[in-house]
Amino acid sequence: MNLTSLTVVEARVLGVLIEKSKVTPDAYPLTVNSLTAGCNQKTSREPVMTLSDAEVQATLEDLRGHTLIMESYGASGRVLRYAHNFTKVYGLPGAAVDLLAVLILRGPQTASELRANCERLHHFADASAVEAYLEELASRETGALTLKLPRQAGAREPRWVHLLCGEPVHSPEMPGVGSAGAPVAASALEERVARLEQEVAQLRATLAEWAA
Repeated sequence: MNLTSLTVVEARVLGVLIEKSKVTPDAYPLTVNSLTAGCNQKTSREPVMTLSDAEVQATLEDLRGHTLIMESYGASGRVLRYAHNFTKVYGLPGAAVDLLAVLILRGPQTASELRANCERLHHFADASAVEAYLEELASRETGALTLKLPRQAGAREPRWVHLLCGEPVHSPEMPGVGSAGAPVAASALEERVARLEQEVAQLRATLAEWAA
């Protein structure tokens, strides 16, 4: 498999599985319902998607064919759950995988933004530590997985993008992506709303499992 030929939806599914394995380990591996809710979150996602369970299920089948996901029935033994196999397939250290997940889920970001947005997945000592991983991902002999974008006028830092879906098509303003002057981290209120959305989604998924 070409490791930089994922579709946008495949990348989103993998990004969510990586994220949830760290931030909600008790609910991981994920059911299709929980995974769909994670893909469609209104916060911490760029772009926002509205995928159906059927679309997510079809994507999981494609990813399974490339050994990028694993299936299990969990403790209940009734509902099929899914985990990522990203780290093993790509042969990357955990910190690099976490950075790629945040780039997948939130779009182009500076090293400082990545450090802040990655905090719940992995703690980086400073932005230079993030840069070191990004540079390593960009210079892989088996194929670059990140790319540093040209610095925008007035911006203090350049932004980075992932290359898992191929080379990005971008303009100086990168339509659909927040400006370089966006806040480094979401506000406290946004973070609280994000956590509440996740909790509601997990409760709904649990109720659906009980009803199955």
